[in-house]
Amino acid sequence: MRSQLVFDAGFKIQNRFLLATTAMRATKKLHISSTRTEDTVNRVLTEVANGTPVHGKLPEVIPPPAIDVLLITPAA
Repeated sequence: MRSQLVFDAGFKIQNRFLLATTAMRATKKLHISSTRTEDTVNRVLTEVANGTPVHGKLPEVIPPPAIDVLLITPAA
């Protein structure tokens, strides 16, 4: 069941890591302690898949910093 929800939500947010971050943040904001966390996650993924607008914006995708060239010199 949840795999289908993740698959459907993946059409709206193609970046898997951005989808996971968005679902985590929305779950933390929408979760009520008297309900199961699984139900809240399912509701969030359903809303993402349906394109339900949320209050707020998606987090910025920041590219990782460039890696400097590592020079290795042989030991004498």
